[in-house]
Amino acid sequence: MGGFFGIISNKDCLADVYFGVDYHSHLGTRRGGLAFYDSGIGIQREIHNIENTPFRTKFGDIFDSMKGTSGIGCISDSDPQPLLLRSALGVYAISTIGIINNSDELIKKYLCCKGGYFDSMTGGKINSTELFAALMNEKGSFCEGIKFAQESIDGTASVLILTQEGKIIAARDRLGRLPVKIGRRGNDYAVAMESFSYQKSGFEDHYELGPGEIVEITQDGIRQLNPPGDKKRICSFLWSYYGYPTSTYEDVNVEVMRYRNGEIMAENDRAQGFDMKSVDYVGGVPDSGTAHAIGYGIAARRSFARAFIKYTPTWSRSFLPASQKVRDHIARMKLIPVKELIKDKSLLFVDDSIVRGTQLKETVEFLYENGAKEVHMRSACPPIMYSCKYLNFTRSTSEMELIARRVIQELEGEEGFKHLEEYSDGTTERGRALRDCICKKFDFASLEFQSLEGIVKAIGLPKCELCTYCWDGKE
Repeated sequence: MGGFFGIISNKDCLADVYFGVDYHSHLGTRRGGLAFYDSGIGIQREIHNIENTPFRTKFGDIFDSMKGTSGIGCISDSDPQPLLLRSALGVYAISTIGIINNSDELIKKYLCCKGGYFDSMTGGKINSTELFAALMNEKGSFCEGIKFAQESIDGTASVLILTQEGKIIAARDRLGRLPVKIGRRGNDYAVAMESFSYQKSGFEDHYELGPGEIVEITQDGIRQLNPPGDKKRICSFLWSYYGYPTSTYEDVNVEVMRYRNGEIMAENDRAQGFDMKSVDYVGGVPDSGTAHAIGYGIAARRSFARAFIKYTPTWSRSFLPASQKVRDHIARMKLIPVKELIKDKSLLFVDDSIVRGTQLKETVEFLYENGAKEVHMRSACPPIMYSCKYLNFTRSTSEMELIARRVIQELEGEEGFKHLEEYSDGTTERGRALRDCICKKFDFASLEFQSLEGIVKAIGLPKCELCTYCWDGKE
């Protein structure tokens, strides 16, 4: 994943862009970058590795080295960006968010047919933002180039460009899988994935780009370069997993959706005859499961409690070290038990999702080691059956890394993959077999997943406007 932010202003905007980009840090962990335009200097650009150090500490010196009245920045979970490029379109800085699945095909076509070349990163990998820019540069304008690039790629790409005149061009991906919102503060404009990032600087919501819409932003206002398309497939995981609690997408707040989602899960459990009174406390795991758990607890009339606390002042992200062994050890060391809330207690936890299950298994072992009587588990979304090919949020290189797929393989072999819809449904024989098998592997007292209908209801948008590919494989 990743996120971007930009501002057009009539005064120096370094501080606003700096903090605006930092507010997207929950979306990425690898690279951070900034680019600013100043009428006397032109475009300046700076990129840093943020795998072991937060964005704000790596970019603290920009106030002495950069200046500008317009600027863009990004947090990237993949390639270094924004890139600073020169082409027939002029000098510009560009940042993209998304994934290109057919990069090899596009690179081969570009290299063979156009005589072009790309800078190669470590391991020979090509920067996907550079590839997008190469496609865009095939056309005579930014608008036509963005449309051509988005139509050429298999995947997703939202784009933010800072031109040599200090303008900002923003484009939402073709099917609107990711949000792009614009805020206004007098004659200043901000563009971001996360609206709260500009609201903290005094901007108010002004405009939300539609799927495939492209706009040019200047001090004079917003000019539409390409109208929005009719088809939308916004990612459902914005609400259930990686969206920040204060974020609002398509007028649906993340925190509110998660409360509602938890309530629906509790109602489903009650309808299936689950004994709510047997549970002493309801809790969330990890932090993004907390709001789902609060909603569940309210509807189930059970007390919410934090049976363990994550110690994050020194290791805020368990996946930072290169070694998986070290990452696993850090993840375990971060969990500090509240033994009074664990010993001899029946606990129900709501996880935002169960992808591979590695750290969840260790968390449950940790709870039993500290005296838990029972650990019930609920997933705030349906079983993940497909690796995301639009935003790559699961980070899975193979679908067999997914716990649901592995269990189905164990239960029924390749034949089971013909019945994924049944396995997803907890009311079917195959669905119960999936849940029972995971329960035994993880030592859960019980396990249930939110239904597809339930999560769509919690979001509150028509299913035809939501991307649910990772659950049902439908594009």
